[in-house]
Amino acid sequence: MSAVVGEKKKTAENKTKINKVLPHEYGCEILLEKTTLEKAKDSSFPSDAYLIWYLLDEEECIDLTRCAKRVNLFDMYYDKYGPGSVQKIDFGYGRMNPRLWGYKQPEKKKKK
Repeated sequence: MSAVVGEKKKTAENKTKINKVLPHEYGCEILLEKTTLEKAKDSSFPSDAYLIWYLLDEEECIDLTRCAKRVNLFDMYYDKYGPGSVQKIDFGYGRMNPRLWGYKQPEKKKKK
């Protein structure tokens, strides 16, 4: 089998230019994706969640995301959607303690 040197392989281009990015690689957790501000204003979310505004195909989207550092959050969205997509990062409206968020109390056994 012979191959031409210097020839580039043609690949299908992704029209929306979204890269596959795993949030756990950046230490982040996406709680709400492409949501509205009214849904994100729920106070039952943890207090360490951030709201991030970004552009996707000239349309503004909002996500609610937990992350230890804002720089990791910015890096994740920059790598996923490209330069110029991140518009604003702001604090979320959650009031729940982050350690208690998502905790489910174990069921009690019936006494005989």
